[in-house]
Amino acid sequence: MFVIFGAGGNVGKTCATALRRAGHDVRAVLRSAAQAAPLAEIGCDIAIADLRDRASMARALDGAKAVQILCPVPRDHADPAREMRSMIDASVDALRANPPEHVLALSDYGAEHASGTGITTLFHYLETRLGTLDTRLTFLRAAEHMHNWARVLPVALSTGALPSLHHPLDKRFPTVAAQDVGALAAQLLLDAKPPRHAPRVVSIESEQRVSVLDVARTIGELADRAITAQAVPREQWAAMLERAGLGEAHARLIIDLYDAHNAGRIDVEANVSERRTGPTTLAQALAVLVRGGANKSNGANKPNKPNKPNWANGHAGAHE
Repeated sequence: MFVIFGAGGNVGKTCATALRRAGHDVRAVLRSAAQAAPLAEIGCDIAIADLRDRASMARALDGAKAVQILCPVPRDHADPAREMRSMIDASVDALRANPPEHVLALSDYGAEHASGTGITTLFHYLETRLGTLDTRLTFLRAAEHMHNWARVLPVALSTGALPSLHHPLDKRFPTVAAQDVGALAAQLLLDAKPPRHAPRVVSIESEQRVSVLDVARTIGELADRAITAQAVPREQWAAMLERAGLGEAHARLIIDLYDAHNAGRIDVEANVSERRTGPTTLAQALAVLVRGGANKSNGANKPNKPNKPNWANGHAGAHE
C-alpha cells in the first residue's frame, strides 16, 4: 500500500493518480472528506487524518509499504513555525511507531540551511527529524512552484501590474510545475532499491530558469494585454503582508525567505547527487492559471473592492 499524505493537493493528486494508473494500491490521506470524491473515483482508499493527531496518523499508516509525507505551513496559526514543528514531530513519532519500508518527503530548495531562510528552515527541520528514522528516506526538493503565481494573477490581470517580492526583476531563478513534482514523486516511490545508509536527495526544477520579467511577459502574451512586472519595495513588505491578513510571525517567515531567495541562498545544494528537470514550461503552467485568473479578476474588479495579492496562500516553494 502506498500512502500519500496531502493527496488532495496538486502534487499529491498527481502522485496518487500515477500510482493508481500503474496498478498499485493507494491510500489518499486528506484533511477533509470534501476532497475525497475524485480520488475515490480512481480507486484510492480514503483516510482522513490530522498530522497533529497520532491516532489518526496511525490509522492512515496501517499497512503502508511506502509513504509520501507532506507537512503544510499552517496558514492561520499565530505562530506557524512552532505549529509546523509540532506537526512534524507528531508525524515522525507516528512513522517511528509503524515504520514503512520507504518514506519520501516533499521538501524545498534551500532545505540544507538550518537558519536564515524563513519558511524553508522548517523543511530543514522536517528533513532532520525524518533522518532519525530507521527506514529508507528520499527527500524530494522542489524549486518554486509555478502555480504560486496564481496568488497575484488576479491583481495583474485587473491592474496590468504584476507585484513581486523577487528582486531584481531580471534575476533568473528555478521554478517547477506541481504536476512534474508529483510525477517524479511517484517514480521515486516505485524505486525498489533506494539507498538506506543515508537519505537520497533529489532536486527538481523546470528545464529553463525564469525571471519575473519573463513571468510578466508570458502572462501578457497569454492574456493579450500589457503586463508590467513591479518589484514591491523591501521597506513595504511588512505592511503589505499585514494588509493581506498575515500575522507578524508568518510575515517574518516570508520576508526572511525572500531575503534569502534574493541573496541567492535558495537553490540546488552544491553536493546534491541527483538533479531532475520537469518538462512543463512556464507558458504551459501559466496558461491554465490565466484562464482561471481572468474569471476571478472579472468577478473581483468591483468598486471599493480592490484586488490584493493573496500572499497568505503559501511560499516560494509551496507544496500543495
